[in-house]
Amino acid sequence: MAGVNKVILIGHLGADPEVRYLNNGTTVANFRMATSENRLNKAGEKITTTEWHRIVAFGKLAEICRDYLNKGKQVYIEGRIRSRSWEDKEGNKKFTTEIIANQMQMLGSPGGQTSSPGFDKEVVEPEMPPIPDDDVPF
Repeated sequence: MAGVNKVILIGHLGADPEVRYLNNGTTVANFRMATSENRLNKAGEKITTTEWHRIVAFGKLAEICRDYLNKGKQVYIEGRIRSRSWEDKEGNKKFTTEIIANQMQMLGSPGGQTSSPGFDKEVVEPEMPPIPDDDVPF
């Protein structure tokens, strides 16, 4: 039986997409996306848990992300999980897990920022080291 690798996320962008181009001219857009879950603890207090995801889009979808997405925008992403590893210039092994997007739908009001419970200026993204272009194996 074949496996299934499918991810569906609805969340907000943590930063504007970063765009680069592969040697063959393919556009690649990378951005971070937060998904939040609200629940009540035993004391009845609202607890919000935020998970951060690395999203990668290629080709025409990457160009659309570049042109229309920005920090804070709410989006629907559909894609697959990819984990990979590589060695940096110092020979250290690096790992990352990312979502390779194959569909994106902008949510919220056209041209405007959207807000949602669990995503506001109080949410702080954990420090994640950037991946230099020369360390990426493709």
